[in-house]
Amino acid sequence: MEYKYKKDLDKNIFRGYDIRGVYPTNIDEDTVYTFGLGFGTHIQRMGKNKCVVGHDNRLSSPSLYEAVIKGIKDSGVDVVKLGLCTTPMYYYACIKLGISSGAMITASHNPKDENGIKFAFDEKGNCKGQEIQDFLAELIEGDFLSGNGTDSEYNIEPEYLELYKGNLHFGDRRLKVVLDPANGAAANFCRKVYELFPIDLTIINEESDGNFPNHHPDPCIEANLEQLKAKVLEIGADVGISFDGDGDRLGVITNEGKYIATDIYLIIIIRDIVNKVTNKRFLYDIKCSKALSDEIERLGAEGICYRTGNSYTKAKVREDNLPLGAELSGHVYFNDRWPGFDSGMYAGLRLLEIMSKTDKTISELLEGINHYYSTEEIKFASTDEKKVEVVAKVKEYADSCGYKYNDIDGIRVNFNDGWALVRYSNTGPNITARFEANTEERLQALQDEFVGKINEYSN
Repeated sequence: MEYKYKKDLDKNIFRGYDIRGVYPTNIDEDTVYTFGLGFGTHIQRMGKNKCVVGHDNRLSSPSLYEAVIKGIKDSGVDVVKLGLCTTPMYYYACIKLGISSGAMITASHNPKDENGIKFAFDEKGNCKGQEIQDFLAELIEGDFLSGNGTDSEYNIEPEYLELYKGNLHFGDRRLKVVLDPANGAAANFCRKVYELFPIDLTIINEESDGNFPNHHPDPCIEANLEQLKAKVLEIGADVGISFDGDGDRLGVITNEGKYIATDIYLIIIIRDIVNKVTNKRFLYDIKCSKALSDEIERLGAEGICYRTGNSYTKAKVREDNLPLGAELSGHVYFNDRWPGFDSGMYAGLRLLEIMSKTDKTISELLEGINHYYSTEEIKFASTDEKKVEVVAKVKEYADSCGYKYNDIDGIRVNFNDGWALVRYSNTGPNITARFEANTEERLQALQDEFVGKINEYSN
């Protein structure tokens, strides 16, 4: 297939953490071919001549994968081709091969008609923020190098399985576990990984299907986990675990069919490792519950509240050499026995490892934590221009009221009895909000106040 340089790129697909858009409306083969030309040129000017490329199982991924590889090769860079894999497998391939430059064709948990690219130029990890905007300017300028790069195939799966084998040490309790890979890329690999360990395994939605026919592949929206809940209750499982479209995030269901958000999951993990690590500092993003920060403080450790975004949080964990970090959206970064990247499958197994050494249920493992009332993340459709304006006006409102707030990512207004978070999404044209309070009445009052402002400023 012939590809051509596309100067009139849709600037809105160049987002805060990666590139994402609707296929083939905003992102197509010529778009990613152009990306490949620019990417190869950029890393050559950094002194690099080789990169790693993989893709998830979205219907548009194979053709975009071929286009981006052609663009990179036409710039003169050699490409190591992983083929179909999860994003964590792509990360590990970069580590094992000692090649820090790479691109993964995926739109993560976004709808089936979208696709995108997560990419890294060097050891700093996935590009983000201004880096991406600067790279967009290079693509538009079009000053590309020309050459004849080669390609070679590499199968990371055997080494990826070996990584798990020596990493986890289960106890005597044999758990009954249900997995839901949501028909995403992890559906191709999760059975092989989990069958390495002494668990009784049931898998639903195991067919790899980029149409995601059974539910949307986002495991941190509880409505997407109804099938998993039902199967856990049907067979009397100890736990249910779901993954997103590219396998780097997880969602957890208890034996009672209840959803456990990532910040609450993190409490179980921190309780387990806090006395096993030297650096007792743990990172969480600004969306997380006060229950988590309360527990970290109670354990005598330090919590780091940081901005949302896979590229930011993972980089922060690495830069500060933290043992563990996570986001409410299901990304978990283990850095104590694992190479620091996010993997939904590994995060699930760390929970199972803890459970295998006790007779306690997840609910019992969470006894003693402070309870707050909170909303799920609420999304408000907007435009990429309007969303920034609305959040800025909410901040002005908070200033006018004399409210205390954290503005590392949007604005989280903190009160003695709760908090309100309003921020704009870096992955889509949305404003997002979340609220938490000591009582249901106060939760409703906070929600009414700030949703009212979002609606007022959006009109």
